[in-house]
Amino acid sequence: MITARAEGDETPLNMMARERGSSTVLRILLGSQLRRLRENRGITLEVAGHSIRASHSKISRMELGRVSFRARDVGDLLTLYGVTEESERDSLLSLVAQANRPGWWHNYDDILPNWFEAYVGLEEAASRIRCYEVQFIPGLLQTEAYARSVVLLGHPDGTEEEIQRRVDLRMARQKLLGRSGAPHLWAVIDEAALRRPQGGVEVMREQISHLIDIVASANVTVQVMPFSAGGHAAAGGPFSILRFSERDLPDVVYLEQLTSAIYLDKRDDLDRYQAVMERLCIDAVPVSDTKKALTKILNEL
Repeated sequence: MITARAEGDETPLNMMARERGSSTVLRILLGSQLRRLRENRGITLEVAGHSIRASHSKISRMELGRVSFRARDVGDLLTLYGVTEESERDSLLSLVAQANRPGWWHNYDDILPNWFEAYVGLEEAASRIRCYEVQFIPGLLQTEAYARSVVLLGHPDGTEEEIQRRVDLRMARQKLLGRSGAPHLWAVIDEAALRRPQGGVEVMREQISHLIDIVASANVTVQVMPFSAGGHAAAGGPFSILRFSERDLPDVVYLEQLTSAIYLDKRDDLDRYQAVMERLCIDAVPVSDTKKALTKILNEL
């Protein structure tokens, strides 16, 4: 529960936003607080939606931090949930404007689809990112030339300016790995993605060399899922699991599709994907042999 602080003090949510520099954190935390208040009162999504003249799906998106907040809506929900103490209401309402602050990625609104914008914000706020990729090198580990070849696959008719802005966005996302308090990225990459000459042999050789260099970073772990493993637990395709340092934030599973994405945070879904990720890490080449495996693939390209 958030309580009032003396002037100049910071609430845990404000401190989190300042440290992370991401309004995404505040949206998720504020949404989680609203969900907790609603569930404690036994109020359904439908009833909550009706109180702010919206659908139950909007309440769900608010509670997941996927949409911006309006002070009026939050105020009406707090009244419905029985939050009448002025200091508590003020603490929550004061976060609305901060939670709606645009992130750096809003500079790319012209090329950034709404369904992926949510992921970039979550990625920016995460303390740990685990992913499995079967077709491409993970975006956070791509070289510029490799990224360009992937962008061209999805946007073959794009102008040069549009293609470059999409590549620039991907390169900008990678800056989070080198910042203070960077997240730990643990990627399991299928051997198929490493051997497929995306963009041509020279582009791929540069990409593999980049992976060999970056695995020396303390906050980057890469494992190779070899062909010799046969079938494995992630037969359903690529996915990412994001974890946050704030205990009130649930893990999020991200599943990207061709023109949309799915975000999962229910306990049963999380447990299943966590188990799949653990099995992938067991079946993949051990971390201690990653550099050797990548070097072998590089030499065979």
